[in-house]
Amino acid sequence: MSAPRGVVPLTRPARLRPGARVAVVAPSGPVPEERLEPGLDILRGWGLDPVVAPHVRGRHPRFGYLAGTDGDRARDLQDAWCDPSVSAVLCARGGYGAQRMVDLLDWTAMRAAGPKVFVGYSDITALHEAFAVRLGLATLHGPMTATLAFLDDARTRESLRATLFAPESVRTLAPDTARVLVPGRAAGVTLGGCVSLLAAELGTPGARPSAAGGLLLIEDIGEEPYRLDRILTQLLRSGWLDGVAGIALGSWEGCGPYEEVRAVLLDRLGTLGVPVVEELGFGHADTAPTMPLGLPAVLEAAPGEGPGEGRATLTLDVPALA
Repeated sequence: MSAPRGVVPLTRPARLRPGARVAVVAPSGPVPEERLEPGLDILRGWGLDPVVAPHVRGRHPRFGYLAGTDGDRARDLQDAWCDPSVSAVLCARGGYGAQRMVDLLDWTAMRAAGPKVFVGYSDITALHEAFAVRLGLATLHGPMTATLAFLDDARTRESLRATLFAPESVRTLAPDTARVLVPGRAAGVTLGGCVSLLAAELGTPGARPSAAGGLLLIEDIGEEPYRLDRILTQLLRSGWLDGVAGIALGSWEGCGPYEEVRAVLLDRLGTLGVPVVEELGFGHADTAPTMPLGLPAVLEAAPGEGPGEGRATLTLDVPALA
């Protein structure tokens, strides 16, 4: 399947119903048992029937930062996706490793299995991109089952729960923290995730050739300002950002003093001539809303008296799930 030129609306999977069977997988890093079980209990409390893939509790024999071998992790994800009894595949955590296994998946078989809900963030960005380009499927950049935000923060959990069961109730994201870096209004299709992973995708098999026509949602963790500068400069120099419609910025946990981070973001993105809004909260934050990817939306950036002021909203044209 050839990659589309630019960003187009993608197929929405069906919303979940009480009693739905959901698979929990670990495409990247190993999952702490003390976080996994409480996360499964939360899913059960929502009326879901979670099943844990065989290698979620596993660990690579040589590389302790991986939950099993690349083949094992790919097999877990593919088997879960192709199981007709499974309505959604939820990632337990991120870390590192999704890029190592993404090309081991049988995308023809997964396409034949039909659309399902897929949830994750961080390193899972590599899979969001693959699901978009290779399956034409909208996905959810949202909290993972064995992460602290999901376990500890009620607003984070409620954002995901509402998106899964009543997506029409969460079509507009307008947190009190949201501010305007570059004012304007833009319509486009949402895409994005962890910006370092988006840069790492450049030149890889099946990579999205351009963000043209897209509303780019980006965040990251642990990248100092100069490294964010390098990542954004790579995306700019490659032409990947040419034609992007607008940009929404999430959390930048551990990326240095925010004033320095903001200065880099404004310097690198402020010259694109498109609306840029900040502090929408998604990503590696204590409270992180679920962000649908692959859907048409409108970004409103009402100007204030200067950068970092004004009001910003992101509104989906349609609910995240059908």
